[in-house]
Amino acid sequence: MEAQIKEKIKSVFDARSLSDIYKEIQEVYAEDSRPWIIGFSGGKDSTTSLQLVWNALLQLPKEKRTKPVYVISSDTYVETPVIIDYINSNISKINTAAKQQDLPITATKLYPKITETFWVNLIGRGYPTPSISFRWCTDRLKIKTSDRFILSKASEHGEVILVLGVRKSESATRAQMMNLYKIAGSILSRHSKFAQSFVYTPIEDFTKDDVWTYLLQNPSPWGANNRDLAALYRSADGECPLVVDDVTPPCGNSRFGCWVCTVVAKDKSIQALIDNGEEWLEPLLDFRNKLAETQDPEKKQFFREHKRLNGKIKYKKDGNHELIRGPYKFEYCKDLLRNLLKIQKKIREEKPEMSINLIRPEELHEIRRIWKLNRGDWQDTLPKIYREIMGQDLDWIEEDKGSFSNIESQILEQICNRHHVPIRLVSKLLDMEHQVQGMGRRASIFARIEEVLGEEWRSEEEVLKG
Repeated sequence: MEAQIKEKIKSVFDARSLSDIYKEIQEVYAEDSRPWIIGFSGGKDSTTSLQLVWNALLQLPKEKRTKPVYVISSDTYVETPVIIDYINSNISKINTAAKQQDLPITATKLYPKITETFWVNLIGRGYPTPSISFRWCTDRLKIKTSDRFILSKASEHGEVILVLGVRKSESATRAQMMNLYKIAGSILSRHSKFAQSFVYTPIEDFTKDDVWTYLLQNPSPWGANNRDLAALYRSADGECPLVVDDVTPPCGNSRFGCWVCTVVAKDKSIQALIDNGEEWLEPLLDFRNKLAETQDPEKKQFFREHKRLNGKIKYKKDGNHELIRGPYKFEYCKDLLRNLLKIQKKIREEKPEMSINLIRPEELHEIRRIWKLNRGDWQDTLPKIYREIMGQDLDWIEEDKGSFSNIESQILEQICNRHHVPIRLVSKLLDMEHQVQGMGRRASIFARIEEVLGEEWRSEEEVLKG
């Protein structure tokens, strides 16, 4: 059966020559003035697409190479360090070589907004680690990031063409999606969301063998080494392409996915790198596996709040009166930060040449703000945790005048315990009052107070007793 499947998947080079493929790219490029945006993940498929486009444009006369080509690569801030180093090196080489060869190609990295990063959501807001049923990371870290760039260029130029390294032979679902948006009589497809964006897929008929045949027989025109890329795929396959929709499968089982990905059962990416001599990555794999353990239904009660982010209680619809749990408990978030910083410090000591930043200062500042604003952290624990682990301080913003202190927190706790009132309820009301101080109009304060009072303030034990 396997032999029959392989027989059906014929090489693209059985029907077309490389010259024909270059000619098609040149014709699509010269057909109009719409700029191109090429998604580049550093993996085999996106590298093949970019290299085909590069070589095709290089064969055009200089006067016809006027339309801009933007090469974009998404950095989620949680890419495997080895891979992000490889991508950074490629982007630098692309920009240098494009100038030297007089090509209208510029490469840039895209980043999520600091308020939307993985650690800000997980450690700051307490979002549980992504799962198949709650894959919150893809939209925030990848789709929104590429969408912003695509829309900005579409607004600037009127319309754009997105060049993606996707292949029909990847899966039946991928082939179906690619055929769904095809434009009759055109080699282009419609973008699934944006009317002013179109999609061109130059390697859609390539097999995996075609991709490797092309890469290994044609050197990188920007000076990278395609055999280095082949080495990265030695023990695991696949790449995480530019994600422009929520149909794209998770990338955690590939060489080019996020090291924290728990959407897949087992991380083949880091494990393969470790097996190939990158033992220093073992703490990252251990951390990822411990995150995955928090998805175990038998253990969720130890890590996650009994109420949702909106403060409400929700039960599963199976009639067993089982709670649907909310964000990670604040104490667990603090433990996550401690462990992450310990790993960062250890790797920096072992690999000083790589300048590893598992979590960025900007993220720490945002997490601190969220903890103080939404999680009742009057003790301002984040700077203390950072100093405890890293042995130094960041440029922390000084406490605003009028903010609540650690002493006031202790006094409040004593009073609340004496009167059997949840301390978090009172502290949240006080935080809210503090936030609206000095505002000319405070009409919304009553609605916000009502929201807080409407939250579930019983303990988990009281809730379960009914």
